[in-house]
Amino acid sequence: MASDAATSPVARFTIWSQVRVLAASPMAPYYFVAASVSVLVGIGSLMVLSSSAALAQSTQDGPYYFALRQLAFLGAGLVFMVLLSRFPTSLLRKLGWLFWGIGVVLLIAVQIPGLGVLVNGNRNWLLIGTVQFQPSEFAKLALVVWCGTVFHVKRGRLHEPLQLAVPFVPLGGLVLALVLAGHDLGTGLIVGLILVAVMWFIGTPLRVLLPLGALVSGLAVLLVYGSGNRMSRISVFLDPQSNTDLSSQPMAALYALASGGWWGLGLGASKQKWGGLKDGAHTDFIFAVIGEELGLFGVLLIIAMFALLGWAGLEIAIRSDKMFNRVVAAGITAWFLGQATINIFVVMHLLPVLGVPLPFVSYGGSALIASLMGVGVLLCLARDTPGARAYLASRKVPARPRMTSVMAAGREDS
Repeated sequence: MASDAATSPVARFTIWSQVRVLAASPMAPYYFVAASVSVLVGIGSLMVLSSSAALAQSTQDGPYYFALRQLAFLGAGLVFMVLLSRFPTSLLRKLGWLFWGIGVVLLIAVQIPGLGVLVNGNRNWLLIGTVQFQPSEFAKLALVVWCGTVFHVKRGRLHEPLQLAVPFVPLGGLVLALVLAGHDLGTGLIVGLILVAVMWFIGTPLRVLLPLGALVSGLAVLLVYGSGNRMSRISVFLDPQSNTDLSSQPMAALYALASGGWWGLGLGASKQKWGGLKDGAHTDFIFAVIGEELGLFGVLLIIAMFALLGWAGLEIAIRSDKMFNRVVAAGITAWFLGQATINIFVVMHLLPVLGVPLPFVSYGGSALIASLMGVGVLLCLARDTPGARAYLASRKVPARPRMTSVMAAGREDS
């Protein structure tokens, strides 16, 4: 009888009503962003350990080499996330042009011999002293904040095509061109997606979006045809039998997903991480290891967390009463969801291999730190919605009068 009562239409309606009330609360987007990212980072840290142990052991670095480095990157990223979450949005808005300038300088430095590092055919790494990082990952956040600054200033004139296009199109296109100059097509697609998403969110008409989209698509086609490596990936995607050496990694990802079943083979029990996925088991193809070890349950959990993060990010953008906050929240959300979608589609062999990591989950210092910095900005914006501002102001406790002032007032009365 108790179970029947719990599943009755009235009970289900009551639960759904509670969920709607929770989602409508002023701080719901803030807590949903924090919760979804916490789950993704937790699963990612665990799966990096599981998926990288075999590779780390084979290179004589010890089985915990990549896992310990990931935890160090996570610690640094959390520090930046907390700091940025406490920034006033007005300060972030003032730093937009500075962020853009730093991002452009770092992307140019990648092309300088001795500073830029060539990795897997892409010149997208920068070596300064003993520190090697990927400037294009941080350029995504810099680009989004800069877009918010530009459109906040022009918020009353966005209906004018010239005001809409300048300086957004040439200077945003410069960031995209510098990323593509390093032959990093995957990151270039993410940057292009951010630009298009921002323009769509501020209400750019299709007569402007479609030509720009066609121009970017044409540029991508030229880059593909100009690279033998990219053409090989396209050929393998269309016909895996055309190059069995290149197709072995994406095919191993499919085998991993297919063998996981409902609940997976168990944590640490993946077979494809022992060479089938080559050196991508803990990076670009970690989603395949999750499917193999945690099964459909793990796969759906990852997708659900990104869906929750996407809802929260868009809710922040919709609830905001400032153009800067709206644009930045929408841009960061498009960045996370777009990159996650591309990574998952590649693992499922729905796209050619593009070398795009899964945000918060894949191994990598630059990607993880930059993503957590983006989360910090998103949390900052969530605290600055009108409802959140009113709620936080109501939570402040008035300061108690000091004892010295009370005693002095008593002496005056006497």
